[in-house]
Amino acid sequence: MAPENHITEVGGTGVPIPGDDIDTDQILPARFMKEVTFDNMADYLFYDARRDDDGFNDHPLNRFEGASIAVVNSNFGCGSSREHAPQAMMRWGVDGIVGESYAEIFRDNCKSLGIPAVTTDHETVTDLQEWIESNPDGEIDIDVENEAVTYGETTIDVEIDDAMKEALVEGIWDTTALMYSNRSKVEETVAGLPYVEGDD
Repeated sequence: MAPENHITEVGGTGVPIPGDDIDTDQILPARFMKEVTFDNMADYLFYDARRDDDGFNDHPLNRFEGASIAVVNSNFGCGSSREHAPQAMMRWGVDGIVGESYAEIFRDNCKSLGIPAVTTDHETVTDLQEWIESNPDGEIDIDVENEAVTYGETTIDVEIDDAMKEALVEGIWDTTALMYSNRSKVEETVAGLPYVEGDD
């Protein structure tokens, strides 16, 4: 794999997204799933939550535009398994997530996009969310290899799923790129399959 696919560390300013059980329909409302590509998904991220009758409200994504580290609470990304939710977050600019817990399919979709989703306890997450509110321009660093998050003068231990850590650090999270980089092996395997006919 190319070195740029190895993700050992991500960083940037943060956006707190408080609340337990924030499901994928809140993250990316179902009515926007009719689009045939993910290109415009950033525009629809938390579409309803970010607006009221007067237009944009004070939702964190409106107040912390340009942030790249989302800090969430428990069971984030629950509900339907739509890949559109993490796609929208990535296209909005999220490079990493710190949270209490995630729905398993949401976390796996993050892994497939190269987005580290690390976990820690409720109190630590709350402290970080409050710090972001007070330090909107403060840098947050997620060290995937060493399972640590640093912000301000504070470093906290976090956990990351073993499969996600291996995929990110080893650069094997992008399965499409992985197949392309091993195209000759794929073609060799396909040629040996009795049920695949070659081109005439």
